[in-house]
Amino acid sequence: MKFKFGIIGTGIMGKAGGRIIQLMDNAEIVALADLSDKNLSEAAKEFKVENTYKDYKEMFKKEKLDAVYIATPDVYHTDPIITALESGVHVLVEKPLTTSQEDAEKVYEVVKKTGMKLQINFNHRWLSPYHKIKEMINDGKLGEPVIGYARKNNPIYVPTEMLASWAKKSSPAWFMSSHDIDLMTWWFDKNPVEVYARGIKKVLKERGWDTYDGIQALVTYEGGGFATFEAAWIYPNTSPYMPDSYMEVIGTHGTTQIDRQAEAIDAILEEKFVCPRTFLNYKVFEQWQGAMPACVKSFIYSIEHDTTPHVDVKEGLRSTSILDAIHRSLASGKPEKIVLNI
Repeated sequence: MKFKFGIIGTGIMGKAGGRIIQLMDNAEIVALADLSDKNLSEAAKEFKVENTYKDYKEMFKKEKLDAVYIATPDVYHTDPIITALESGVHVLVEKPLTTSQEDAEKVYEVVKKTGMKLQINFNHRWLSPYHKIKEMINDGKLGEPVIGYARKNNPIYVPTEMLASWAKKSSPAWFMSSHDIDLMTWWFDKNPVEVYARGIKKVLKERGWDTYDGIQALVTYEGGGFATFEAAWIYPNTSPYMPDSYMEVIGTHGTTQIDRQAEAIDAILEEKFVCPRTFLNYKVFEQWQGAMPACVKSFIYSIEHDTTPHVDVKEGLRSTSILDAIHRSLASGKPEKIVLNI
């Protein structure tokens, strides 16, 4: 059996996911939806898909889909997710789940009501170093995680060029810290209870992008453990790192660190110094390899074998609650509480 997939949002990530789905033996892309004529026509041509829609709701009415990959900008996840689930379609959605705790809670209730599968594409969980840390915690080698630190910073190219059309509706926390927040919360395996964040708007605002240059947030979990998250996207474009990433977990019996710079290739070229990355999504001969293909395969496996997705709606709600509280704290200038009933 081949699972019939639709894709909503055919930009950078929509095309990346489509290339992976296209190569799966048990999946096929049968329909695409996007407001952008350009993106839609490019994706339709690449994936040889005839059925394209400007309105994703029309796609659900006309197509018999098993699953959908939602790769719209962050702020436009909620409605397509709920429409898909209520249409009896399983959902793989780009991170974060939603951009408010309230919306994430709505999705949580719809998943419970419909019984459909939902997985968030927090693909870093499928990278072996991060998975190994979880294994070490589970085995008791680190003891209980009590302090965490995560940094994920990008060149200014990201908000001003790569995400130019919607960076104003996002932030470095939504776009980058979301991965680190998911990983740290997975490692701590505790609900968050409070967030205190500080951010600054200067460089990007002067260039016409009214969003934060950088954010630092202190997140406290049940039991008193805490983690600090840093994200900025105003590094000069001469930086070879995209992103510059580092994570540390201090436990009651041990400490572990991951420096993503150490995993990169150093390429000293005539025109510039670059660090091309290959472990998230990279084509080796005819196959896409890395964390994202593994995540997509895992989602399809959960549908085929009726298992719980590894990053399910509960995990997505926990991460979104932290990100929501970060932005509430930025607005209020005070620590913000988190209440989760899960």
